[in-house]
Amino acid sequence: MHVAIHRHGWAAISAGVIVLCVWGCDSTPPSDATLVMVEQRTRPTLTASASPEITLFGGLSGRGAAPYSGRAGSPLLQHSFTREGGDFDCQVDRDGSRFVFSSTRHSDTPDIYMKSLNGTAVVRVTSDPSADVHPALSPDGSRLAFASKRTGNWDIWIVNLDGQQPVQVTSTPMDEVHPSWSSDGSTLVYSARPRTTGEWELWIVAAEADSASTFIGYGLFPEWSPVDDRILYQRARQRGSHWFSIWTVEMVNGEPRYPTEVASSSDYALILPAWSRDGQRIAYSTATNLPPIDPEFGTIYESSDVWVMDTDGGSRIRLTDGQSVNFMPAWAPDGRVLFTSMRSGHENIWSAMPATGSPPPTSVTGVLPRGDAGTKVINASLAAPGRS
Repeated sequence: MHVAIHRHGWAAISAGVIVLCVWGCDSTPPSDATLVMVEQRTRPTLTASASPEITLFGGLSGRGAAPYSGRAGSPLLQHSFTREGGDFDCQVDRDGSRFVFSSTRHSDTPDIYMKSLNGTAVVRVTSDPSADVHPALSPDGSRLAFASKRTGNWDIWIVNLDGQQPVQVTSTPMDEVHPSWSSDGSTLVYSARPRTTGEWELWIVAAEADSASTFIGYGLFPEWSPVDDRILYQRARQRGSHWFSIWTVEMVNGEPRYPTEVASSSDYALILPAWSRDGQRIAYSTATNLPPIDPEFGTIYESSDVWVMDTDGGSRIRLTDGQSVNFMPAWAPDGRVLFTSMRSGHENIWSAMPATGSPPPTSVTGVLPRGDAGTKVINASLAAPGRS
């Protein structure tokens, strides 16, 4: 997932996939539009021409500091090393040996790739001329669900890991993105945007061709729990700042029950939530509209960090240091959290291990790699003034 957050209110998700209105977008967006790719040096971004938007963060700018400031001390690992385009939309398989991700490393439109977590070789899974994004591995690791625009609008597809036997799961006029598998591998949850209302919805569908979908509520970027029938998602608050907050809903006999707002903030949008493998913790990103940190490319960068918390919203710990754009976390089986970061100058996949004890003193060491040759380790432990 590519996020280039613009000072003037636009953000790009999935490197050519969806343009997002960041602040102050309270009106219903137009129903038809064209996305326009804009290149600034080697950093692909998007702008929009009357395009359909996701209201990513909400409304009000000029907020103060977040009410929580704890962060974990953890060595960072770099797992991908592209110097052209970007790597994003990461998900780790069940045994933790490899991960899938979207990337624009070979073309302007993203494809889906697979890589060993600590290896060097990168396998290209899809190579359609249209954009393929949001890969999601099935629980048994044999199939891959993803969103693709290969039929003209965004639909949900499934392929084998060798890219063969593609199956189109949805084929409606809506844009349908971000699939996630149920724990038994039989069902997918995804986000859809009807052209009539412009409000993102949550739907479930059997993981096979031409199945009937069922509406279960409103929200964006859903993720099904790996251990039970809870679904994690983000939804804009209906008053105040209109920042996104994090919610869960439980599926009971195929019906949504007990929608619960797990975490919110009046100062930050809480976005892109992800379950830990045991279903006991949640990783997510925070984002706000801070002043640009790069004078030359100031319209691109804003602030985004990765946090983890308990499923009741407690024990929040920040994993990243606030010095770069860090977003879209995904859990590995050993508890390490992978995420996309701009800290190397390009979008690449990094990871950090949430700490449980007192963090060590601040230190930063490491050497930049010459190419995509393994895993880079940087000791970037950060002392925490406190946790909430």
